[in-house]
Amino acid sequence: MIVGAGVVGLGAALLLCRDGHEVTVLERDAEAPPAGADEIWDSWQRTGVNQFRLPHFFLARYRGLLDSELPELKSALAAAGAVRLNPVLNAPEELRGAAREEDSAFECISGRRCVVEATVASVADRAPHLEIRRGTAVAELVTGPSAYDGVPHVAGVRLGTGEEITADLVLDMTGRRSPLPRWLAAIGARPPHDELDDSGFVYYGRHFRSADGSIPPALGGFLTHLGTISALTLPADNGTWSVTLVTSGKDKALRLLHDPAIWQRTVRSLPLVAHWLDGQPIDDRVQAIAGIEDRHRNLMVDGAPVATGVAAVGDAWACSNPTVGRGVSIGMLQAVVLRDTIAGTGLDDPWEFACSFHHATAETVEPWYRDTLAGDRHRLAEIDALIDGDEYRPRDPGWEIGQAMASAAVKDADCLRGFVAIAMLLNRAADVAARPGVLDKITALGAGWRDEPILAPGRAELLSIVTDS
Repeated sequence: MIVGAGVVGLGAALLLCRDGHEVTVLERDAEAPPAGADEIWDSWQRTGVNQFRLPHFFLARYRGLLDSELPELKSALAAAGAVRLNPVLNAPEELRGAAREEDSAFECISGRRCVVEATVASVADRAPHLEIRRGTAVAELVTGPSAYDGVPHVAGVRLGTGEEITADLVLDMTGRRSPLPRWLAAIGARPPHDELDDSGFVYYGRHFRSADGSIPPALGGFLTHLGTISALTLPADNGTWSVTLVTSGKDKALRLLHDPAIWQRTVRSLPLVAHWLDGQPIDDRVQAIAGIEDRHRNLMVDGAPVATGVAAVGDAWACSNPTVGRGVSIGMLQAVVLRDTIAGTGLDDPWEFACSFHHATAETVEPWYRDTLAGDRHRLAEIDALIDGDEYRPRDPGWEIGQAMASAAVKDADCLRGFVAIAMLLNRAADVAARPGVLDKITALGAGWRDEPILAPGRAELLSIVTDS
């Protein structure tokens, strides 16, 4: 049983039913997606997902998982108008050099969150062994005989209507707002260990559409750090795209960016980004969100599961700054680990499954989350320093190498591919740096990154633009 019918929840359901499992998905929101991208965008409401209409992007790692695990879903996304692009092959040839066989790994297939989720739902609706029940709110967990003394065993759920549904395994995939700690407390389980902090970022975004279905050309990366703000420009489906400005939550002076006129004036001041405004807005206001949590939830405490028969997957397990677009890729990577763990251990021994899934997640998936968290902490500290007029100089060689790599990526084909591989969740930074000759190129070509001009207004000019003074 999967609680939550988001992109990752439905993706996990498809993986499991393909292995022959009977899968039931319970979704609190009652409304099913309509047909057609315009209708989906205009009318579909998902009150349970607070970032439903915020900009999204689906990385090359997600596309790769679709290729290997769910090719029918990739085909459905393409038919629904999802954009297909390759950030390496789309780069100028004088930078990337001749195309290489491995460049196909960088291909992305992406779209607006609501359109992608609706497409995943359409595939799931046709899948055998899979039932989706919308408008079905889970009130609490139901327990059965314990598999281990003193550890509650989850045997299903009780709905808000009082109906009980049993299952061999209950998967919490309710996302960032997961109620799992409350459910566990109600059955007498020890509390999971949660690492929790405000991500520290505020997002101000809008979506646009072109008249001819084209997408503005990228003059830099999807995410560009420009002093005390960052700009995020994301191609989407059916000739649409999004533009987002990202600030620190502490930067009160930039909270005026929720005003459409101020937001547009600020974007127009960014040479690498301004042309992304040359389209028709398809939302009537600036979508803003703050207070997004960085959270990691560990259901294994002091070497023992807090409960058996239940697991947390995707954002219910760990969630972080959505600016870098890693959530769905990490969630689907964990869903594959889940599927493989069930195939390897079965569910007859709930204790063995719980321990095996925890360790497989910690080894295979968690490092990607930790990398993301470390990058976020550095970026926030850098913004704080720049606001104070200081230069950010942490005692972290890894961060310095990362900045040098970003600089070298626009000067060398190998560095470009390494940089994109990290951004697309294909390789970790240490693995890229370990490639023969790459670290030497990064050091030589990126050594002067601090002296390179930032193609954006300085802090004083930025504040003047925002306040129109």
